[in-house]
Amino acid sequence: MTASKRMRHALVSVYYKEGLDEILEKLHEQGVSFVSTGGTQAFIESLGLPCEAVEKLTGYPSILGGRVKTLHPKIFGGILARRENETDKEQLAEYTIPEIDLVIVDLYPFEETVASGATGQEIIEKIDIGGISLIRAAAKNYKDVLIVASKAQYTPLLHILEEKGAETTLEDRRWFAKEAFAVSSGYDSAIFNYFDDKEGSALRVAVDQPIHLRYGENPHQKAKFFGNFEEVFDKIHGKEISYNNLLDIDAAVALIDEFSELTFAILKHNNACGIASRDTVVEAWKDALAGDPVSAFGGILVTNAAINKEVAEEINKIFFEVIIAPDYDTSALEVLMQKKNRIILIRKESGTPSVQFRSLLNGVLMQDKDLSIQTEDDLEPMTGKQPDKQEIIDLLFANKLVKHSKSNAITLVKNKQLCASGVGQTSRVDALRQAIEKAKSFNFDLNGAVMASDAFFPFPDCVEIADKAGITAIIQPGGSVNDKLSVEYCDEHGLAMVKTGIRHFKH
Repeated sequence: MTASKRMRHALVSVYYKEGLDEILEKLHEQGVSFVSTGGTQAFIESLGLPCEAVEKLTGYPSILGGRVKTLHPKIFGGILARRENETDKEQLAEYTIPEIDLVIVDLYPFEETVASGATGQEIIEKIDIGGISLIRAAAKNYKDVLIVASKAQYTPLLHILEEKGAETTLEDRRWFAKEAFAVSSGYDSAIFNYFDDKEGSALRVAVDQPIHLRYGENPHQKAKFFGNFEEVFDKIHGKEISYNNLLDIDAAVALIDEFSELTFAILKHNNACGIASRDTVVEAWKDALAGDPVSAFGGILVTNAAINKEVAEEINKIFFEVIIAPDYDTSALEVLMQKKNRIILIRKESGTPSVQFRSLLNGVLMQDKDLSIQTEDDLEPMTGKQPDKQEIIDLLFANKLVKHSKSNAITLVKNKQLCASGVGQTSRVDALRQAIEKAKSFNFDLNGAVMASDAFFPFPDCVEIADKAGITAIIQPGGSVNDKLSVEYCDEHGLAMVKTGIRHFKH
């Protein structure tokens, strides 16, 4: 696959012209002639380079307000003609159609226009027709034509011109064709998603430039991340981010976004092993760490407050993989950067998608994110005894945590601090017993603590175990046919129970 072709005639029609001048000058030096439209033609001529107008080649003016410029047989015939096909060559000669060996296109910025909040008509006018047609035609005929489909490919083209002049190999042209179809498919996906307006009538996802990760969930698995990590974070220190780091980072961000007051959390394998809300960041850190100082080793740290030197010195006493915060004092960074592999991220003001995807079997699951956040107004009493003010605060705190814990899950909370959780258990009873045992192992007094469950109690066994451990208030979705059994036990033993009507399974 080394068949070399020389570029002699180029069609150039681009939206973004930055970085194009050097390419055009090198092409001109190599004897390549240009044909172009409107603003691009004016740009080429402003460089002192000759350029033929598309209108002169086709014999037709630009019409319909510029909607039709390049859509003509003299353009597409020159691109699509097979150079080794005698019939094609005869027809080119019969209709005086020049061969076009290079097409440089940069499409109208459709996604940027949508994101800008433009009107519907302005958005429609940024649906490129001629450009996308030129891309597909040139890419289809890659055996004879080189297609440069976006400004992102200006640099690779420049490298070819510097190394080979106007000569390209079949490998070169096939690579550019592959990139071109990535551009066209992504462009069409963006247009479809605009018209679909989140209805989900079909799944069209296009993400460019994946991040190649060190490995997947395990070292023998390959992995990539398709997404714009830099849109969400500034990575200011540390080693390359791994697949497992990304899973934990995603879980950490989702959890911390539940809290408006100053909060610090520690996560391990996507679950919170420590979290607390306090008046100062150092107090929040210390109480979060107290929740499980063993599991915190190698964990992911996240807070919604700036990190100062005082808390940095406390954090620096343990080993952790990643820390996420909205900002860091310079003196804090001097402390945290003492470990060269430690990943330090600054969280940017950036939204995240409202839907989730998961591949399985031979397809993809899509669902709305669980963005439900319960407040005091959402709590429906189930028992005669009502939770007091502090218990309500803790119940809502515990409910946020259980929402972000692997099912079956139980969380135990006291004074806006996670005492312990039981996660990922096949039995809710086992999850509760795990949480109680863990809390006791770290010397938590569960008398007066509250409990949250991610799903209802089919039997009263969990409330009975919780009562014996000192739990005084419980929050759960409710909805079991046997709710009354748990309610009866609570009423008999003086526990308060509320329901939210919202289940929070997480797999």
